[in-house]
Amino acid sequence: MAEWKHALRAYPHLLRASFAASVAYRVAFLIVLVSTTMPLVMLALWLEVTRTSPVDGFTARRFTVYYLTSIIVRIATGCWVVYDVTNELRLGTLNYRLLRPLHPLLAYSAENLAEAPMRALVCAPVLFVLIGPLHADICHDPVLWAAFLPAVFGAWLLAFFSTALIGMLAFWFDKAMSVFYAWTAVTAVLSGYIVPLDLLPGPVRAFAHVAPFRFLLSFPVEIVAGRLERRQALLLLALQWTYLGLGFFAARLVWRRGLRRHGAFGD
Repeated sequence: MAEWKHALRAYPHLLRASFAASVAYRVAFLIVLVSTTMPLVMLALWLEVTRTSPVDGFTARRFTVYYLTSIIVRIATGCWVVYDVTNELRLGTLNYRLLRPLHPLLAYSAENLAEAPMRALVCAPVLFVLIGPLHADICHDPVLWAAFLPAVFGAWLLAFFSTALIGMLAFWFDKAMSVFYAWTAVTAVLSGYIVPLDLLPGPVRAFAHVAPFRFLLSFPVEIVAGRLERRQALLLLALQWTYLGLGFFAARLVWRRGLRRHGAFGD
């Protein structure tokens, strides 16, 4: 309990310091943001397809809402902890974090969350389009909008623990980033980043609707796009946070075991 109290007191200071660092390296941050262009490419393709008729209920305007919201959620939930963990293990600089009184995973989370204000600035123009010209095609239920914020935060936390777990594989072998690249490819399809889940083939769609990948992006996007009813959204929110709890305990377990191996080799 004392450790958690100390962490809560230190966390705001760490956020401020991390925000200053993110501002200092804003060029690298902007490069990453500009690289998030896949939804725009897919939107252009689907707009051509829907010139003649809708696709499974998706009109041109609905595709526009879906992919613009995907950009917002993708930017809001971006997480780079896998690079931090693998690089610091490879270079041996993780040892410096271990000497500090704050758990390294908490420090990593603060460094990622500190970018939130800059991300909000980038998302603002896209949000303006959604609540302006596309206002009639987005969700208008206040209950669903209330569920949207915890859904986005849950998506970020799930991405954080998932990529942290992949980064921790570097405790055991050098090819952790290869696993991450494979995970990214699978996530791009099963999270709805490339294609809405409802347009996937039957068996793949059935799996994607219950797999944790959906809660990394598609779930909050579906809320904004008005594709969920209240009961569905609340049940999915509960399932998302159940996956999140599993991710939290898995990350703690793997971190402890990884540290034992790290210490046994004297790194």
